[in-house]
Amino acid sequence: MKEYLTQENKETLEAELKELITVKRKEAIGAIEYAKRLGDLSENAEYHIAREEQGRLEERIGIIENVLKHAIVVSRQTDGTVDVGSTVVIKKGDESNTRTFILVGSEETDMLSGKISYKSPIGAALYGKKKGDTVTVSTPKGDMDYSIVSVE
Repeated sequence: MKEYLTQENKETLEAELKELITVKRKEAIGAIEYAKRLGDLSENAEYHIAREEQGRLEERIGIIENVLKHAIVVSRQTDGTVDVGSTVVIKKGDESNTRTFILVGSEETDMLSGKISYKSPIGAALYGKKKGDTVTVSTPKGDMDYSIVSVE
């Protein structure tokens, strides 16, 4: 499964992976070794917590490795077409206020920062469109029409 990433997010994930492998993994192993010395493992809460933390750590390492293995690094389009990495300003129906989104890969999605996945309903509707186009997005409240004000 391919994953789209901006160069910035690829570098962030690579730094996180390095930290997890070189520092956090050693800390997790140390915590497990310490907990083992506390006695009976069947009733040793510290040991079980340390093992759970190690499991979460290894899961995150696996996720990042998988994303990076299948990552396609994107750069912004210059032809005005909405693509991963594009900043899109849209307007709903006849409203005058606009909303700005950055179309990103699933790993980068952050609604508070205005970063939406190209796989999300609105992201998928915008993908491949240009300034002036109108898209319809199906929502629980019904279909919503948005016009594209600008694409950068």
